[in-house]
Amino acid sequence: MKENSKKAGIHLLEKGKRGIFRVIFSRSGLILVLLAMQVLFLFSIFHWFEAFLPHIYGGVVIFTFFMVLYLLNSAMDPTAKITWLVVVMLLPVFGALLFLYTQKNIGHRALKKRYAELNTETAETLVQSPETAQALGQSDPGAAALARYVQRSGCYPVYDHTAVTYFPLGEDKFREMLIQLEQAKRFIFLEYFILQPGVFWDSILDILEEKAAQGVEVRLIYDDMGCIFSLPRDYNEQLAARGIQCRVFNRFVPIMSLRLNNRDHRKLMIIDGKVGFTGGINLADEYINRRERFGHWKDSAILLEGDAVWSMTVMFLTMWDHCCGWEEEFRHFRPEPSAVRPWTGYVQPYTDTPLDRETVGQAVYLNMISKARKYIYITTPYLVIDVATNTALCNAAKAGVDVRIITPHIPDKRSVFEVTKAHYPPLLEAGVKIYEYTPGFIHAKNFVVDGRYATVGTVNLDYRSLFLHFEDGVWLCDAPCIADIKADFEKTLEQCEAISLRRARHLNILVQLYRSVLRIFAPLM
Repeated sequence: MKENSKKAGIHLLEKGKRGIFRVIFSRSGLILVLLAMQVLFLFSIFHWFEAFLPHIYGGVVIFTFFMVLYLLNSAMDPTAKITWLVVVMLLPVFGALLFLYTQKNIGHRALKKRYAELNTETAETLVQSPETAQALGQSDPGAAALARYVQRSGCYPVYDHTAVTYFPLGEDKFREMLIQLEQAKRFIFLEYFILQPGVFWDSILDILEEKAAQGVEVRLIYDDMGCIFSLPRDYNEQLAARGIQCRVFNRFVPIMSLRLNNRDHRKLMIIDGKVGFTGGINLADEYINRRERFGHWKDSAILLEGDAVWSMTVMFLTMWDHCCGWEEEFRHFRPEPSAVRPWTGYVQPYTDTPLDRETVGQAVYLNMISKARKYIYITTPYLVIDVATNTALCNAAKAGVDVRIITPHIPDKRSVFEVTKAHYPPLLEAGVKIYEYTPGFIHAKNFVVDGRYATVGTVNLDYRSLFLHFEDGVWLCDAPCIADIKADFEKTLEQCEAISLRRARHLNILVQLYRSVLRIFAPLM
């Protein structure tokens, strides 16, 4: 018995050692070590010049003074401006150099040039129907103005013969995805931020492998950062061996670079150019509640069938060419014209890229807020909003619009959740109603306005989604499914807890201080 216990102890010790070594020598462990070495190197530089610090202190003060003046007079978002002012004043040299580095976009020029070239091809491929634009302009000039902005900024037109199905849960989308995948004849395109082995992804992968063997062209793009802890580095090669063409977006390298901030947060599945899915749902088990992480996972998605799927197809192909470095004929993937569908309202898929000066996702949200006359219903996992969005929501509530926002009750990121709560008081003071989804975590990114307008997509109400990530969504006007999105919001509201202004303010001094500090640095989170 004693000998067995000893052997068991040795086994556990060896297992623990193997676990430690696995972490140390894993991909993530190596990355952390290399980044730590870079940080130590930077600090060592300052140590080497320590003797000269008294002589250059005056220069640093003058330099910081001019940096503050520059920031105060810059055109950036006020919240981001405050963040950089604090950083520059706390770390004059590091802060100033970091700011200049980010503003010069070193390493982005080639990417921007390449993306601009691809956008030219996109604009030539996607043509706005004059009849559709004219009809929308006659029925709703304000909505037509937004559609024109999206079309001119991102090249994606508005359509009027596309059926839209709304899925209030990941489980609903999962079932429909399997049905649609089985019907694929020509091609399957997938682009996701997160893939994780499990029931969800494995079920899809089995069908993809089967379809590839049948001659269906299967292409997949996944974000390397999103999958860094869930997939091995050579996973794209493993998929290629199974007949699936795969590209990894923006490979993570252990070198400090601004490119690491620009992640592919889009979620797209296109089948034969006839049906297309998007929404907040990644291909991991928590999204269909087969794995519990933060209580019940509430998410949403939509399915497009008809003309608007062509825009989603072009979105994917543009990103594919961006990853591969080549250009192909997009029209090859356009489906044969089908029977004209009945009028189903206006549908406009859109995408947002950090490689241009347009914040399309933010513009769509702000336009919808400004158009509200009766109500605005919002579901979002994060409420880390910029000044413009905060002001728009407050002004709408003060004007008598019923503004309601649902956020999670169980967070996935504690620090971001604290920043979210830090935004509660000013909104509540203005009359905005805020609710937390008590069963768990809500990941849906939905807007519904007056029963006439809605958007479903991947754009969170935070700085990363609005300014740094590649995102996508679908704007809807007078589409029948808007009633379903509204009904889902009202049903979800029954499972939520209303947040009072008194509760939002009733905090001890340390929590208030903590949230205040986090809010300052929110644009960098």
